[in-house]
Amino acid sequence: MALTGTDCGVGAAVPRPPRLAVLGSTIAIGLLVGTVLWSMVVSGPVPHLRLDVLAAVLACALVPVAMTWPVAGGLALAALAAVSPVATPAATFAAINAARQRRFPVAVAVALAGVAGHAVQGRLRPFAGLSYGWWLLLMAAAYAALLGWGTWARARQALVISLRERAHRAEAEQGRRVAEARIAERTRIAQEMHDVLAHRLSLLAVYAGALEYRPDSSPQRLAEAAGVIRGGVHQALEELREVVTVLRREEPGPDPDSPPGPELRDVPRLVSEAREAGLTVSFEDGTDGGIEEAAVAPVTGRTAYRVVQEALTNARKHAAGQPVRVRLSGAPGGTLAVDVRNPLSYELPELPGAGVGLVGLTERLSLAGGRLDHAVDAAGEFHLRAELPWRT
Repeated sequence: MALTGTDCGVGAAVPRPPRLAVLGSTIAIGLLVGTVLWSMVVSGPVPHLRLDVLAAVLACALVPVAMTWPVAGGLALAALAAVSPVATPAATFAAINAARQRRFPVAVAVALAGVAGHAVQGRLRPFAGLSYGWWLLLMAAAYAALLGWGTWARARQALVISLRERAHRAEAEQGRRVAEARIAERTRIAQEMHDVLAHRLSLLAVYAGALEYRPDSSPQRLAEAAGVIRGGVHQALEELREVVTVLRREEPGPDPDSPPGPELRDVPRLVSEAREAGLTVSFEDGTDGGIEEAAVAPVTGRTAYRVVQEALTNARKHAAGQPVRVRLSGAPGGTLAVDVRNPLSYELPELPGAGVGLVGLTERLSLAGGRLDHAVDAAGEFHLRAELPWRT
């Protein structure tokens, strides 16, 4: 039977012992009882031999009872020990077994019953060469030692079970943390997929729209636009393949073979791509020393890059044809600020969107230790401002 913390607490009863333990204990106590009876027979005439033989049989029969019902079996063996010395091994075993399986007050009661039984035995059949007082003191000390031993074994068993349960809980908790980490990693990857593909596909949509509305363009311009679309589709597929590869890995984490992520110095390239797609973008680098040589932590640079990327994507979707102003400012040890402004467009967006870009961006800024604010100012401009701690 399985042991549980409720069953094996210091103040609770222990489940019934297995049958193999009962059988082994019965055989061991039977050998001790037989040894005592044999020593009595070989030492001289035994005046109550039949009683001792009957007590030996009953003692062996009561051992399984004492292991299953420690109180009833212990009291029965204490009474049997009062009439015959051959029951002493079984009675002392019942005392230590009661201390291992029952609460301390109950075990004390069984031990006192055993001391009382041996006190009667000392009167009815005194031990040769030992006074009654010393006999009684010896029995009391023996039962006290057995009581302490059994109580210690019970407390140790409860401690071992408690530690085992803690280990199981810690293992389950570790498994839960691993599962949560995997979910968080996949959520981050999904957000990365949104940021990358939304930006890339919005550029493709702009070029495709130009081909649709300007079919009279020169063959050279049409070829250039087609080449940009082909290159953009190729890059989008590559980025999608990288994300899917990471999602398929059993253990999410950085891939040493994957290309490095975007950095702060890649923002001008991002702005150039937006301009090539037809978006009017002005860019101002107000950082200390310029972003090309800025020493900034990868997470900070990548987060700032994603802010500009999401802002340009939203401008293409929701403010087509409106100029966008992007400004970076800050210095090492301070704050890196990303400020993006564009006039509002009151036309319905041509490009579909999930409507969660700014939500994901806010979460990304929060994880990086920064914050994101966006609002429409009095001049009717949409203003997005992100602030990040400039870590190196």
